[in-house]
Amino acid sequence: MSLSFLRPDLAQFAAYTPHPGSADAPLPAQVDHLDTNECPYDLPEALKEKLAWLAHHEVLANRYPGGDHLALKAAIATYVNESAQLPNAPFTSDYISVGNGSDELIRSLLIATCAAGQGSILVANPTFSMYAILARTLGIPVIEVSRDADTFEVDLSAAQQAVEQTSTLPVRVVFMVHPNSPTANALTAAELSWLQQLPQDILVVVDEAYFEFCQQTTAAEILQRPNWVVMHTFSKAFRLAAHRVGYAVAHPHLIAALEKVRLPYNLPSFSQAAAQLVLEHRHDLLTAIPLILQQRQILHAALQAQTPLRLWPSAANFIYARPPATEDSRETLDRVFRFLKGQGTLVRQTGGGFRITVGTPEENQRTVDRMQAAFQS
Repeated sequence: MSLSFLRPDLAQFAAYTPHPGSADAPLPAQVDHLDTNECPYDLPEALKEKLAWLAHHEVLANRYPGGDHLALKAAIATYVNESAQLPNAPFTSDYISVGNGSDELIRSLLIATCAAGQGSILVANPTFSMYAILARTLGIPVIEVSRDADTFEVDLSAAQQAVEQTSTLPVRVVFMVHPNSPTANALTAAELSWLQQLPQDILVVVDEAYFEFCQQTTAAEILQRPNWVVMHTFSKAFRLAAHRVGYAVAHPHLIAALEKVRLPYNLPSFSQAAAQLVLEHRHDLLTAIPLILQQRQILHAALQAQTPLRLWPSAANFIYARPPATEDSRETLDRVFRFLKGQGTLVRQTGGGFRITVGTPEENQRTVDRMQAAFQS
């Protein structure tokens, strides 16, 4: 069928696949989902009961959700001030924009800055793929620079050349993840310094989806730099991946611009209620972080000792690993991935390696056992 009304370049795109390769073979009955960096623990039963009560008594199915998110934004601002340990609580709800996941916020940032032929974006690969995917669906050029093969630090010389180039649309947005996904390394002092010296006509987006696991945030930069935005999510440490709630922290003028391009009623009432509830109980929920970090250390040590994988230090809730560098590294990567999937362990194959979410102790032990078996088979 000819759909001539579609953009011709759309044929070159590939849809984002949450679990790549999962459709080519049936999965076992028990599956360890270690490919999407979710928290391995569901909400406590008591909170689920409170959510059920809210759904029954507070959420009206026949009414649109609150479109201003005022209560949720005020609660988020309190948490940002607290977690960034900022005196005098400088952030208010005017500094917050809420999205249906961070993906919607990324898209809004792109529309507000680069759409309609206004500019390009800069990313450092390997990194979170949605920056480039969303940009290209909007017809926005993507300039890619590399990272060091050993440390995954950004090639700052190439990045600087990219922002100074004049051969294509000017770079209007630089995307950085802190810690980076899939490689789990936090921003270095040199990378942070480079971002700080960028001119104010370039938007600096620091995606801190894994902030709670590394306790390093650049939120204070926003108070000095109106061209900075920091993104956080409720999908990881707060265990709300099913509710798709993300938020951006930025200067009120930038937030006002994001509100202009945000879809109305973008966040369902139940998701707003869930986000407010977990913030109220944040101190209880975040007690799982030390356990996850302890399990990260155990998983890292076991994989290092019992498999030939090369592993890197992690500042997030996942580990990045690659098979030995040989002529058949890609073949090995594919074979091990298929073996793990057949056994019921889903990991993310990306950037020439595996991104492995830290799961429960039982899931992590199965990961080690199956990874060891994969290399022995």
